[in-house]
Amino acid sequence: MTDTTLAHPAPVSLADQTLAQLAVALPGATALFRRHKLDFCCGGQISLRDAAAAKGLDLPTLEAALAALERPDRTAEPLDTAALIDHILSRYHAVHREQMPELIRMARRVEAVHRDHPQVPAGLSALLEQAEQELLDHMAKEEEILFPMMRRGAGGGMAQYPIRVMRQEHHSHGEMIAALMARTQDATPPEGACTTWRALYAGLARLVDDLMQHIHLENNQLFPAFEPSKTGAA
Repeated sequence: MTDTTLAHPAPVSLADQTLAQLAVALPGATALFRRHKLDFCCGGQISLRDAAAAKGLDLPTLEAALAALERPDRTAEPLDTAALIDHILSRYHAVHREQMPELIRMARRVEAVHRDHPQVPAGLSALLEQAEQELLDHMAKEEEILFPMMRRGAGGGMAQYPIRVMRQEHHSHGEMIAALMARTQDATPPEGACTTWRALYAGLARLVDDLMQHIHLENNQLFPAFEPSKTGAA
């Protein structure tokens, strides 16, 4: 009797995916490839396995580094204030510091190489540089002033003013997100875009998603516990 069950194709391993596929699917992979001098753009159609062999690189080490980039988009956020702050620092502050320099480098390359393309995101690198500086300043205020207050309990409404400032800056971040999306057609690369262009927009989409979740956690979970409507119940 013939078995008519449809077989589902096995997932393609990291080693058998091309550098171009990995660069687009895993924001952060481009930085890894550049460190190892792996051409993910013009030479991106070669598999990771073959590229590692050609360069004499250790494939399991590369696979492990790429697997670390495959973190879930959402994890259960802790409810305890100190644990939530630790989560924000590791999941968002540290990640933003990794994301921004690589996005800026890719934006500069796309703007230079494709300057005559009708859909080139002219000025994107400058916008990202401004966004990076604003984010770094914002995160430094939280890390040096607000979060230590919160860890100590911040009784008597001491945290209310810095929280108000942070909320205002979050609003500015929302405007920044809108500007980035407008400049890139909602992070949609044009047909036939090169690997770097597609990787740039994939990374930008991840940044925006991370920023929105980051702001949501602070505005709607962390901050309210230290504001007037909540402090009485604390």
